[in-house]
Amino acid sequence: MKKADVKIGGEYFAKVTNKKVTVRIDAENASGGWDATNLATNKKVRIKTAARLQGPARVATQATGEPKRVLKKKAKTETAAGGQKKLSCVKAALQVLETAGEPMNSQEMITAMVEQNLWESPGGKTPHATLYSAILRDLKRGDESRFVKTERGRFTVRV
Repeated sequence: MKKADVKIGGEYFAKVTNKKVTVRIDAENASGGWDATNLATNKKVRIKTAARLQGPARVATQATGEPKRVLKKKAKTETAAGGQKKLSCVKAALQVLETAGEPMNSQEMITAMVEQNLWESPGGKTPHATLYSAILRDLKRGDESRFVKTERGRFTVRV
């Protein structure tokens, strides 16, 4: 947002301690920025720059006629072009291991998942390391784990 767009008394979405919250601008601060109130906790906060504000808060009304603050919700599921839900990296790895029938390392799994169009990296530099870490976390579940470690760095599906 721009500084000129901010109105005293207005309600805005703001990033406060890495969370998106609704704030009401109470006054301009003498040191710059604005004094505001976090409407979720009723605590006073200082908004130093307009960049922290992410736009005006949408206001809906409750059955009593009072305004109700509504945060925008992110979509929980993304769908692929075919209308089906995208697979997570771990679920795609499970499918690849089931079809391969032999143990694979995480780099081989990532390559196979991309070739089979099961999963696409969201742009990370080391998706194989992320997958490896996720598999190790899954292995901590013991007998409930979906993976089996066959040798160092190689995994297969639990039967």
